[in-house]
Amino acid sequence: MLNRLTHAPARIAQSDKDRLRVMLLAKHAASTGAPDQVDGNHAIYHHELRTTLEAIGLDVTPAQDFSSVEGEVRADFVFTLLNRAGFQNSEMLAPLLLARRGVPFLGASPIIRGLADDKHLSKVVAARHGVPTARWISCRLGQPVVEPGFRAERLVVKPNASSASWGVKIVDDWASAREHVERLHALGHDVVVEEYHPILDVAVPVIGGDGPEPWLLPPMAHTPETPGELRSYEEKRALVPTLAGSDPLSVVEDRDVVERLNDYSRRLCAELWPFDYGRFEFRFDPKSGAISFMEVNLSCNLWSRKSISRSAASIGMDHATLVESIVAHSMRRQGVISAALMERAA
Repeated sequence: MLNRLTHAPARIAQSDKDRLRVMLLAKHAASTGAPDQVDGNHAIYHHELRTTLEAIGLDVTPAQDFSSVEGEVRADFVFTLLNRAGFQNSEMLAPLLLARRGVPFLGASPIIRGLADDKHLSKVVAARHGVPTARWISCRLGQPVVEPGFRAERLVVKPNASSASWGVKIVDDWASAREHVERLHALGHDVVVEEYHPILDVAVPVIGGDGPEPWLLPPMAHTPETPGELRSYEEKRALVPTLAGSDPLSVVEDRDVVERLNDYSRRLCAELWPFDYGRFEFRFDPKSGAISFMEVNLSCNLWSRKSISRSAASIGMDHATLVESIVAHSMRRQGVISAALMERAA
């Protein structure tokens, strides 16, 4: 409840809703809400987001590829989620094209998007700010693959800029790690190899509210039946049958843990803010109390079933209010709407 004392969601004034044209740029922005054979539940998510923006009262035009923002952009504001477009660093293209045209967009500046989506660089930032981080090495394309100078019982090998656990593998020795590094290199990816920290994944959602500063929502822990178990990309996208229904998420209740997570997240915000919404992700060991930073996800999944929306729901904020507050914050900081005219949510 501490978050609610200093922050509040915001609404866009009706006069602004009446005049603004918003483009939703996402691969399945015009979908019917049915699962996609390749992207699974992402199609459901994009459909829900479009209908939520419409229910808020915004004039929304769906767009599904970069051609919509390569020339003249017929919108006052672009809600861009075209983050996985089939080539490296594609999450930066729409922000760059829109910045070139001078069209405001949701998310963060292109250079901050690039920094946050680079797992190695985000770890460098975390370490610089004194945030505990698992030991790691970066294996860039074109560099020799060199064994890490640290020893760990298990290693995590992952593409340096992947999402939803695509390409992630946990191995027990360096030979296996190197083999997977070379496999990912062959597919055109830079790679991060880090020591494996078991137990719980914990995310701190950060959004924009009615003020200019970051709003840290309650941290959410992923609590599967088998702690430390890796969920595959196919499971996260519901492309394969699973025993679980929605993600097993719960609010972190331990006050000391929450304070430390928030402290680390504020240190990272000092480097990355302003952005409109995202998650800082950590590993947490309830037995030892150890916390280790993993990565940053800006402009990440805003589906009502995922961590940001469920965290907001834990303090009484429904999904539509959450989405409107994020959009209102973004519009205000970029001058699309006036701070003086922005209506504060009840």
